[in-house]
Amino acid sequence: MERTFALAARGRGRVEPNPMVGCVLVRGSEIVGEGYHRRFGGPHAEVEAIRAAGPAARGATAYVTLEPCCHHGKTPPCTDALLAAGIKRLVAAMRDPFEKVRGRGLAILRRAGVRVNVGLCEQQALRLNGPYIKRQKLGLPWVILKWAQSIDGKIATRTGDSKWISGERSRRWAHQLRGRVDAIVVGVGTVVADDPLLTRRHGRPRRVATRIVLDPRLRTPRRSQLVQTARSVPTIIVTSNAVTRTRKQPFTQAGIEVLGVRTRRNGLDLRALLVELARRGMTNVLVEGGGRTLGTFYDAGLADEAVVFVSRRLIGGAASPCALGGWGPSEMKHVPWPVDVRLTRCGQDDVYQILLAPTPAI
Repeated sequence: MERTFALAARGRGRVEPNPMVGCVLVRGSEIVGEGYHRRFGGPHAEVEAIRAAGPAARGATAYVTLEPCCHHGKTPPCTDALLAAGIKRLVAAMRDPFEKVRGRGLAILRRAGVRVNVGLCEQQALRLNGPYIKRQKLGLPWVILKWAQSIDGKIATRTGDSKWISGERSRRWAHQLRGRVDAIVVGVGTVVADDPLLTRRHGRPRRVATRIVLDPRLRTPRRSQLVQTARSVPTIIVTSNAVTRTRKQPFTQAGIEVLGVRTRRNGLDLRALLVELARRGMTNVLVEGGGRTLGTFYDAGLADEAVVFVSRRLIGGAASPCALGGWGPSEMKHVPWPVDVRLTRCGQDDVYQILLAPTPAI
């Protein structure tokens, strides 16, 4: 089962909005075939493993990270492929929460005489496919907050200079992250101050993220890189419903989608935005800043994960901005503990991967 997780993770950034799935076929103590879901619309993991095993699949046990599908989608049902191959036993880490499967795949196999076991390494499976599960259960994408900071928590100097807090290796990591998400979100303040391009600049991206600017009063500079490159990279400006069509026109003519959402006391309705992004098939959304935007997502309880690149330098200064703006809790007893924290050394920096919220129950 551990091997199935390693295989499944190879599909990260390529299979969404589908889940990451790995499959290993075993006869006795020998692995006779393995596979994983390589890309959206391509063969599923079970089919890949069966093809690799050939005739040796008959009588084998199939280990899978997720319940096999039992419906016709982009590909035929995996339950049919498993039965045709003569699989005698299936060990699945978890059930699939998708409404067209949700236990039906396991039931079909059991009725056909296949021995079925569910739940081996389930927590690991939930962590692997947390974004998929959240979208299925809650109708929301997985939200990742990302920033670079000094060891004393500053994301820029008092003059706003932030190039570069983190080292080259950390910046490559950050660009890899950009290359596997569906959308990258920034506030208009970041666009005005930094004029970012918000694309992956190292290696070939697994998917091209839609660039999203939170801009309630539609003050994105028309000569910014985002506007100038909007015809080659999908770009959305999210603004207030009250903004007139006349003010939107220069941006729409540049190839930008201007999306109006309702506003609340503290700004745009971010939850409504996330619901719309999930409806469009987006599974992973990366929020890059600035501090006010990061803090607003955190305050609203909309963040699932944080990736923090920490330089070992001290910046200091009362006027130097910190990573999480917004309101923040009033008392320490209201500050939640993270679900999980993973620390990795990356060049001269430390990278914290922080799981802020548990995967929704299936």
